[in-house]
Amino acid sequence: MKKRVVLLCTMFALSSLVALAADVTGKWVSEAGGKGGPQTFTLKQSGSALTGNVEGGRGGAAEIKNGKVDGDTISFEVNREMGGNPITIKYSGSVSGNSMKLSFDAGRGPRDLTLTKQ
Repeated sequence: MKKRVVLLCTMFALSSLVALAADVTGKWVSEAGGKGGPQTFTLKQSGSALTGNVEGGRGGAAEIKNGKVDGDTISFEVNREMGGNPITIKYSGSVSGNSMKLSFDAGRGPRDLTLTKQ
């Protein structure tokens, strides 16, 4: 009987973790800001793996690389070319409902970005 109670509690705890995990699949749009205007992030989550692309802003379209989702935490990279030089922009942040708050650095110091799920 004691083993069954422990097993039941363990199963409930694991199912609670799955329920709390963010689902980031879909289209996310940034607030309009700067000369590049808003950016659109089209994301696809498969378990903890994240793929997709970003469009808009100054750099045009780019593929998302090394994407990960862990609970409500998200991280990914985007390779761009700026001034004729390749750079990797690393994004990281968190998701809460239909809002995503990211920090990134494109070589001019860290900046924050807020996205809304469409």
